[in-house]
Order: sequence, then structure tokens, then C-alpha cells
Amino acid sequence: MAASIREKQAVALRRMLNFNVPVIKSNAGEPVWKVLIYDRFGQDIISPLLSVKELRDMGVTLHLLLHSDRDAIPDVPAVYFVMPTEENVDRICQDLRTQLYESYYLNFISAISRSKLEDIASAALTANTVSHVSKVFDQYLNFITLEDDMIVLCNQNKELVSYRTLNRPDITDTEMETVMDTIVDSLFCFFVTLGAVPIIRCPRGNAAEMVAVKLDKKLRENLRDARNSLFTGDTLGTGQFSFQRPLLVLVDRNIDLATPLHHTWTYQALVHDVLDFHLNRVNLEESAPLEGSPSGTRPKKKNKKSYDLTVADKFWQKYKGSPFPEVAESVQQELESYRAQEDEVKRLKTIMGLEGEDEGAISMLSDNTAKLTSAVSSLPELLEKKRLIDLHTNVATAVLEHIKARKLDVYFEYEEKLMSKSTLDKSLLDIISDPDAGTPEDKMRLFLIYYITSAQAPSEADLEQYKKALEDAGCNLAPLNYIKQWKAFAKMASTPASSGIGAAKSKGLLSRVMNTGSQFVMEGVKNLVLKQQNLPVTRVVDSLMEVKSNPETDEYRYFDPKMLRGSDSSVPRSKNPFQEAIVFVVGGGNYIEYQNLVDYIKTKQGKHILYGCTELFNASQFVKQLSQLGQK
Repeated sequence: MAASIREKQAVALRRMLNFNVPVIKSNAGEPVWKVLIYDRFGQDIISPLLSVKELRDMGVTLHLLLHSDRDAIPDVPAVYFVMPTEENVDRICQDLRTQLYESYYLNFISAISRSKLEDIASAALTANTVSHVSKVFDQYLNFITLEDDMIVLCNQNKELVSYRTLNRPDITDTEMETVMDTIVDSLFCFFVTLGAVPIIRCPRGNAAEMVAVKLDKKLRENLRDARNSLFTGDTLGTGQFSFQRPLLVLVDRNIDLATPLHHTWTYQALVHDVLDFHLNRVNLEESAPLEGSPSGTRPKKKNKKSYDLTVADKFWQKYKGSPFPEVAESVQQELESYRAQEDEVKRLKTIMGLEGEDEGAISMLSDNTAKLTSAVSSLPELLEKKRLIDLHTNVATAVLEHIKARKLDVYFEYEEKLMSKSTLDKSLLDIISDPDAGTPEDKMRLFLIYYITSAQAPSEADLEQYKKALEDAGCNLAPLNYIKQWKAFAKMASTPASSGIGAAKSKGLLSRVMNTGSQFVMEGVKNLVLKQQNLPVTRVVDSLMEVKSNPETDEYRYFDPKMLRGSDSSVPRSKNPFQEAIVFVVGGGNYIEYQNLVDYIKTKQGKHILYGCTELFNASQFVKQLSQLGQK
């Protein structure tokens, strides 16, 4: 994966905005002004990859939702980027009839069917606008790229492919077919964009296997049609094929239910767990100070702020996988270094008696001029640094408030011990009964992890005692009903693999960040150090990538879409370890699992892993799905 999937998808989008002509830097004159029309799916795909400024640079003057009220702009071309759904096709036909734009470049996120194309053609004929439809393209971009090495299938309609839908006891065969087709369509788009045909491995007897069978068939059919195959070298440009094909590991969420419930300790995963964070944007509510008024004090309206945490944010890139105390310390250090630079500029101006002078006078002085000029020229960089420091100060402070209010460090440490089968220094009942420790949901998460990871289920009497304590703490017991059924079923099938990240060691309280001059007063928050241990999904990937024998993966099925005849086997043809792997979790994923894979691959030189999932949920959203499944 020399070019990351993020780059490849961004290149495809830029090419689309350039009327499907590759963007070449040398001939970048004035761009052609155009309107971009997308649906919610298109918006979600574009927003993590291209900023509004980049769209402007590509000549996009307006970007509008397909189903909004739009005025006619008769002398401008329109680039459409939408899903080929019935409603969208109807709306495009309506736009053609009312002749809204000068020309139409229709780009479909997934392949459009023949019958829908005919609908558009007949609408264009009736409206006499055939000559205005300049191009119609299938883009095969039906997935969202959040990182260089992370994709998620959808943000809109995600309940269609959610864990709850896949595990509903009353789901019909036709509904299941629709879910599988939706997942396979997106994975197919992903491999077309990647420009590679994978070797597929998956466990038997669950949703991951159904996805593997369908994906293998779809890839095989496309490869068989030599004239129209999307995997021929010409369409993808040269140099995108490495000699070795990637490995696609499809797993089912049920392989590990403890991790999505786990309280976490790394920055990115914490932001996702406790704040409103999706598609790389975090929304914060800032509580405004109390406003004095004669009738007493009343709080002012809360300000809402949004921040984009993107690849361009160097601090985020460096620290998103770090333990939270380290992040707090780094924000503090950045702030101090920024203040030192700012003071230096002020000092130089004062020495030269130029506090209020104009720039002309500055250039006349020679001695300190060079220093000052370099200080002044670094101002834009300094301002950007200040913006990032403010951003992370706000985000980290919001996270810290949650950690302190809910004692998340205590939960994290306790769950680590449960998951790694270490000895516990405090009884579970004590934490559940402690009114100051966490929300009812935090307590439920902790108990579910205990229930999932314990080798021996608690006795009926103990379970009743726990249930009473949970109910007294205000917990809804529906998720537990589901986990009980799931565990009984898993036991019949086989024993679930133990799951663990390794116990966290407490290293005493933070020393540096504790000083009173710090923005972050970490009083009472433990400075926990992560002990690296592989989670179940990482262990599966490790044995399949390295082609090791392992009871967990020996029975995994093997598909090679390039083989003429598909043969059902679990014996890998190739004995060489893989350099590149794509791990895809059917039923939802999370940042903890992603981070664990990132940390694992750092130890393997020259190897790459990409993590994908049907939807990205935090623990709160997952508990809600379990609760819906467990309602009696």
C-alpha cells in the first residue's frame, strides 16, 4: 500500500471534481467554476478528505445537498456525487427537466443499474437535455476513509449493517441478504480503489463467512469479464500493484465483545468514548460563566464548538495513540514553548523601542533586524501552533473533566485486570455500589466485561446480588440479558478466547503535570502505563499474516478470487508471510482495536495493516444496541 487508501480516495475525488480528468499540477491554471451536488452519503465520504478550502481551490463555488431547494444556475456545470438510489435518480431527472445547470457530470458512489440509467436517459430525452449530460461515471467510492489505515463503511443508515441488525433473532433471510449485499458492495468498491484483489480468510459459521462467500463471487465475476474488469492495469494507472497481494481477514464482532465495552486510556479512543466525535470532527459544549442579573444568576447559553482532528494536525497525529496523561503533559510543554517564542518577539521589539512603530522603521535598523525578521516571518507558523494548542487544550480539558467526574482511570485499571485475569484489589460490588464512581452505564460496562471474561459464570445467588446492586445504581439490565444468551450460545459453540490488553501498571501520580502552573490539574487521576498485549482481533491477524499454526485460526476458510475454480479449503496455498493485511470487522469496530493493531504493526518492519468495520461505535452506542437485543 505504497500510496495509502486515504490518498487514493482523495485522488479519485479530485479527479471527479476535475470532470474525471486526472489533476496535473503543471497545467493548473484557473479552475473551472462548478457546483457540487451530493447526498448525505457523498457528503460523509468527502468531508474527512477534502476541506472547504480544497474544494474552493478545485473550483467548487457551491456545495449543496441533492434534496435541498436549489435555484437554477444556468451557465455553470454541476458535478453530482450521489448513491444510485430510487429517490436520487428521480431528483436528478427532475433537475434535468427544470434545466437547472449548463451541464451535468453524474458520478455514482456505487455502480448504477442499467434500468436506472435508462430512467435518466428517458428524462433527458423528454426534457431535450441529452446534450447537457456530459458524463456518467461509476466511481466505486462507497466507503469512508478516516485515517491512512482506517475505513468505515457508512455513517448514514448505519443501523442497516449494525451489530443489532446482524444479531436480531427475528431477522428474515431476505433482510440478511440485503445487509450482506450492502457490506459486499462497499468492500468491492474499496478493493477497486485500492487496485488489488485480496486473498480472503474468515472463520466459519457466522456473518463474516457470508460476506466472504459473496465478496469472493463478486470479485471472481468481475475478473472473469476481461473486457470490463475493474482490476486491469490500464484503469488504475501503473505502479499500484505490488507483487504480493494483500490478505483480507474478515472477522465477526462476536469474536470479542469485551473490547468495545472497555474504558480506554489512549487519547483518540477517549475522545470517541466520552465526547461527541464522528467523521474526524469533535463537537464540544463550552459552559459559559454565570451571568449576573437582578433576579439572581442564570447560566448563559452554552457555546458549541467544532474542531477537525485531521492528518494536518501534527499534534493529533503524534499523540492520538498515546496514554492520556502523556497527552496532557505534551499540551503543557507545547504551550510553554509557544509562550517562550511569543515573549522573544515582544522582547526584540522592546529592545528596539518599536512597540508602536510601523514596519518601515523596523527595516531601517540593522543589528536586531535579522532576528526580528525571522521572528516576524515565523508568525503564521506561530499562530497555527497557537490554534492547535488551544484546540487540544479544550479537547483534553473536556476529556479530563469526564475522567475525574466518572473515575474513568479506576474503571480502566479494573477492567484491564479482569481482561488479563490478574488479581483484583477491590471487589466488583464495591465499585458498583460506590455512588461517586461513574454513571450507571459505566457500571454496566464494567459488569458486562466481568461477565464476558470470567471463565466460570457467577452462581445464581451471586448474580442476583450483582443484579440488585446494578438496579440500585440505576442500571438497565437489558444488555445483561443479551450477553447471558450470547455466552450460553458461545459456550455451546466453543469457549471464547481470553481477551486482554495486559494489566495497566500505576506509576504513582503525574509529577510534571501536577504543578499548579499547569492547565491540567491531574490531582487524583492515576498515571497508568499501558502494557502492550494483543487483543483477540490482533492475535488472529498475527497468525494469518505470519502463516502460523494456531487453534484459533486453523479452521479459517480460504478464498482466492483469482483461482479459476473456487475450492472450499482452509489450507493456505501460499506459505509466505503477507506484507499487507486488511482487517475487517463485520458488526462494528472501535478505536481501541484500531490502536492495538497500529501498535502491533510498529514492531513488524515493512508491513502494513488497514483496519475497517461496518460502523464505528463507542461503548455507549454499543450498550444501547445490546440493550435493544436484550429487551424481553
